[in-house]
Amino acid sequence: METNEKEEFKVSGEDLLKKIKEIIHEGNVRKISIRNEENKTVVEIPLTVGAIGVLIAPVLAMVGTLAALTTKCTIVVERDKK
Repeated sequence: METNEKEEFKVSGEDLLKKIKEIIHEGNVRKISIRNEENKTVVEIPLTVGAIGVLIAPVLAMVGTLAALTTKCTIVVERDKK
Protein backbone atom coordinates (compact mmCIF):
# COMPACT_ATOMS: atom_id res chain seq x y z
CA MET A 1 0.00 0.00 0.00
CA GLU A 2 1.41 3.35 -1.05
CA THR A 3 1.29 6.22 1.42
CA ASN A 4 1.55 9.90 0.70
CA GLU A 5 3.68 12.56 2.30
CA LYS A 6 1.83 15.51 3.83
CA GLU A 7 3.03 19.07 4.28
CA GLU A 8 1.22 21.99 5.90
CA PHE A 9 1.65 25.68 5.20
CA LYS A 10 0.00 28.46 7.19
CA VAL A 11 -0.67 31.50 5.02
CA SER A 12 -2.69 34.67 5.05
CA GLY A 13 -5.59 35.06 2.64
CA GLU A 14 -3.61 37.44 0.47
CA ASP A 15 -0.80 34.88 0.02
CA LEU A 16 -3.09 31.89 -0.59
CA LEU A 17 -3.29 32.04 -4.39
CA LYS A 18 0.44 32.66 -4.77
CA LYS A 19 1.30 29.67 -2.57
CA ILE A 20 -1.15 27.36 -4.37
CA LYS A 21 0.43 28.30 -7.71
CA GLU A 22 3.91 27.56 -6.30
CA ILE A 23 2.79 24.16 -4.98
CA ILE A 24 1.19 23.15 -8.29
CA HIS A 25 4.27 24.31 -10.20
CA GLU A 26 6.53 22.13 -7.99
CA GLY A 27 4.63 19.07 -9.20
CA ASN A 28 4.22 15.62 -7.63
CA VAL A 29 1.04 16.81 -5.87
CA ARG A 30 -1.83 14.39 -5.36
CA LYS A 31 -4.23 16.60 -3.39
CA ILE A 32 -4.41 20.09 -1.89
CA SER A 33 -6.76 20.88 1.00
CA ILE A 34 -7.44 24.35 2.34
CA ARG A 35 -8.54 24.68 5.96
CA ASN A 36 -9.95 27.76 7.68
CA GLU A 37 -8.90 29.18 11.06
CA GLU A 38 -11.15 26.65 12.85
CA ASN A 39 -9.18 23.85 11.10
CA LYS A 40 -12.22 22.84 9.03
CA THR A 41 -11.56 21.82 5.44
CA VAL A 42 -13.09 24.40 3.13
CA VAL A 43 -11.81 23.07 -0.21
CA GLU A 44 -10.19 19.85 -1.39
CA ILE A 45 -8.53 19.90 -4.78
CA PRO A 46 -7.55 16.50 -6.18
CA LEU A 47 -4.78 16.85 -8.75
CA THR A 48 -3.59 14.38 -11.33
CA VAL A 49 -0.96 14.89 -13.98
CA GLY A 50 -3.47 14.77 -16.85
CA ALA A 51 -5.99 17.07 -15.20
CA ILE A 52 -3.61 19.84 -14.13
CA GLY A 53 -3.43 21.55 -17.52
CA VAL A 54 -7.14 21.31 -18.25
CA LEU A 55 -8.60 22.25 -14.88
CA ILE A 56 -6.07 24.68 -13.44
CA ALA A 57 -7.78 27.95 -14.49
CA PRO A 58 -11.14 27.26 -12.76
CA VAL A 59 -9.35 25.95 -9.66
CA LEU A 60 -7.20 29.07 -9.40
CA ALA A 61 -10.28 31.28 -9.86
CA MET A 62 -11.99 29.45 -6.99
CA VAL A 63 -8.89 29.79 -4.79
CA GLY A 64 -8.72 33.50 -5.63
CA THR A 65 -12.30 33.95 -4.45
CA LEU A 66 -11.58 32.00 -1.28
CA ALA A 67 -8.49 34.13 -0.64
CA ALA A 68 -10.62 37.27 -0.72
CA LEU A 69 -12.90 35.82 1.97
CA THR A 70 -10.26 34.45 4.35
CA THR A 71 -7.77 36.06 6.66
CA LYS A 72 -5.70 33.04 7.66
CA CYS A 73 -5.73 29.47 6.46
CA THR A 74 -3.71 26.28 6.30
CA ILE A 75 -2.80 24.51 3.09
CA VAL A 76 -2.35 20.75 3.40
CA VAL A 77 -0.47 19.19 0.49
CA GLU A 78 -0.39 15.45 -0.19
CA ARG A 79 2.45 14.34 -2.42
CA ASP A 80 3.25 10.95 -3.85
CA LYS A 81 5.96 9.32 -1.80
CA LYS A 82 9.17 9.03 -3.77
